[in-house]
Amino acid sequence: MFRALVIILIGVVAGGLMGHFGQCAGGTCPLTSTWWRGALYGGALAAIIALGNRTS
Repeated sequence: MFRALVIILIGVVAGGLMGHFGQCAGGTCPLTSTWWRGALYGGALAAIIALGNRTS
């Protein structure tokens, strides 16, 4: 479970950075319109990856 949380945290940070540094001018880009939206998408994608690859 700790490994999954670390992967999700990495996804949140990466998504937030992508949203902060890759902002689009019009605000219509769903991933990069704001830093918090990028963090949400990054965390959700990381959760799907981390929890989908669990073997137990």
